[in-house]
Amino acid sequence: MGAKITYAVTAAVLVVYFVLVGSRGVMLIQSGTLLTVTFGVAVLILPVIGIWFLWKNTQFVQRANRLAAELDSEGGLPVDELKRTPAGRIDRDSADEVFAKRKAETEDAPEDWRSWFRLAVAYHDARDTPRARKAMQHAIALHDGKPVRA
Repeated sequence: MGAKITYAVTAAVLVVYFVLVGSRGVMLIQSGTLLTVTFGVAVLILPVIGIWFLWKNTQFVQRANRLAAELDSEGGLPVDELKRTPAGRIDRDSADEVFAKRKAETEDAPEDWRSWFRLAVAYHDARDTPRARKAMQHAIALHDGKPVRA
């Protein structure tokens, strides 16, 4: 629940920032000189890119949460079997062991979105965020019946 609140607060702050930046861009355009209009248009591009990025990330999170809820209802969420250091951090060797199991599971069932979901969690636990995201996108595409890029 804490992650959802943090995400919502961060998204709200970003939207306020986009509105402020956008208003500055409009003010620059209203000045009317070639230089300020050029800068104003450039400044307006930033919030557009930011809103698109926020929208795509929000969609990704919602889809991943939907898969997690479905997997939870099936009793298929991965069990936390990771060893932790005294400080509470995940032990690297433990994460590697779990990752090897999840990777083998995914290689055995490459068309099963559930195995890709669990692989994404293993990548995340191993602190490989880019691969975790790609594995989750793969799981989402398989779940939704969309073509999957290799």
